[in-house]
Amino acid sequence: METHHPLLRGGRRDGKKGYAHGFSLSELQSLTSICQTLLPSTHESLSNGDIDQSFMSSASQKTIPDEVEELLMKRGLPEAVFVVKLVLKLLSTRLGTLLLCGSLSFKKSFPYINKFSDISLENRERVLQRWSRETYFTTLRIIFVMLKIFCFFIYLSRTTEDSQNPAWDAMGYQLEKEHPIKPKKERPLQKGIVETSYESDTTLVNSLAEKGLKVTEDRKLNVFKIECDVVIVGSGCGGGVAAAVLAKSGQKVVVVEKGHYFVAEDYSSLEGPSLNQLYESGGFLSTLDGKCMMLAGSTVGGGSAVNCGLKNPNIGKNLHLHPVLMVWGYFPETLTDLPGKTFQGGIITSLHKISSHESESDIETVIEAPALGPASFSVLLPWVSRHDAKKRLLKYSRTAHLFALVKDQGSGEVKQEGRISYKLDPSDKENLKTGMRRALQILVAAGATEVGTHRSDGQRMKCKGVKEKKLEEFLDTVIPCGGPKSNGELWNIYCSAHQMGSCRMGATEEDGAVDENGESWEAEGLYVCDGSVLPSAIGVNPMITIQSTAYCLSNNIAGSLNK
Repeated sequence: METHHPLLRGGRRDGKKGYAHGFSLSELQSLTSICQTLLPSTHESLSNGDIDQSFMSSASQKTIPDEVEELLMKRGLPEAVFVVKLVLKLLSTRLGTLLLCGSLSFKKSFPYINKFSDISLENRERVLQRWSRETYFTTLRIIFVMLKIFCFFIYLSRTTEDSQNPAWDAMGYQLEKEHPIKPKKERPLQKGIVETSYESDTTLVNSLAEKGLKVTEDRKLNVFKIECDVVIVGSGCGGGVAAAVLAKSGQKVVVVEKGHYFVAEDYSSLEGPSLNQLYESGGFLSTLDGKCMMLAGSTVGGGSAVNCGLKNPNIGKNLHLHPVLMVWGYFPETLTDLPGKTFQGGIITSLHKISSHESESDIETVIEAPALGPASFSVLLPWVSRHDAKKRLLKYSRTAHLFALVKDQGSGEVKQEGRISYKLDPSDKENLKTGMRRALQILVAAGATEVGTHRSDGQRMKCKGVKEKKLEEFLDTVIPCGGPKSNGELWNIYCSAHQMGSCRMGATEEDGAVDENGESWEAEGLYVCDGSVLPSAIGVNPMITIQSTAYCLSNNIAGSLNK
């Protein structure tokens, strides 16, 4: 792993250096008890003695709760962090525990009430199960979801100095054997890149000057002014294409990107540091109600956002996400001749389209087969009980996933940075239902011995000897539910890797945030050339569509600048 970029390497934190989370010792004690309840030590007798020892560890072991709290502070919304800290503080007291846990906090001797950390493991489990099903005070359910996600993610993404995690062996996971990439004498784009995080004020000016840019300092405003013809914000599918077209047309182009610059030999297969560096909010960007988790690129070459002070009411609205729900099938090696493991192979290996009844060319739902790392798998895994969770983790390597993706009619809004709302249209839920049913049928036909969804109750069905009628009865129960903040007892967490439409183009100022050339109605010379200009969801991976759109728009921009 030493060949990889330092930001993408593993290595366990040294607890002696402290943690920047600001939680009190009493709050940490409450969280430690929750982590222990979610993933306690397991004394199961497995076939391999080394695996038995490695998977006995609990998520309450030293430093994990600290890392969970630190991740919560870094990635959680401020109001959510406040409520979590409040609940943990209450759980550190007897009266607070009585308020949040009810009769499960009682004990026979004085003072007759336990604080949460003193409640038996079995009763703490019942408390978390109640929170998971809570329909009145749904804030408790949101807290349960946050702590479960962060706890499982830390438990399965943290690594030792040799890039290993003790739980991986039990799960059947191994890092992909790496084939050394011969480093090039010069990294791609190196001649044109200035990494400002490694520069001081003095060296920054010199580095920019070496790139042929004229820099002047404005001491009153304490800024450096760079002379150029075009500034492009974001280097993803849209910005990257626009930069190439405009530079080729003779313009002096500067691309600004908030993410880091990595090349092929920099990347590792480690989920923790990779998600942290390559994705917005480390892969934990979600809608305000926690319903949908979004993977949005945040590095050179991926993902961009529009933040401005313009007043057009369409800016930030019309957000489409291509919402996704997953299903799974378990294929034990002893009962099937299908080779391979869930983390092997390509990122997306197959695609199946479901057309509308009116037209075969009108694709409503797409089914795809993704690869999932152990930490990502654990985040999606519904928690029903402590034993069920570990049994599901043990089946990880032979659990195949399919997801249903819809061309959404519903839409959302980016209110501020990191604050996103989104609502599914009834037709989207119906298309997701159709896609999930078809995906489960595919898994059953492929020979899965057990299939299920990621619904909060761990919905599943044994397939051995199942009759068609029984299968249909099960499929009839497979429906998209609301998110964790909904009023129903059952809930889903949706996913999204495609975000588009929040700065859509339109024929008039009332119809869109920009005109048909991608130019702002309010600010001359300000253009949008990425996925946010798309007027609707497109129903498939939008990368090529964004590149094509950016190519057309940037050629028009180049033509106007060269007049």
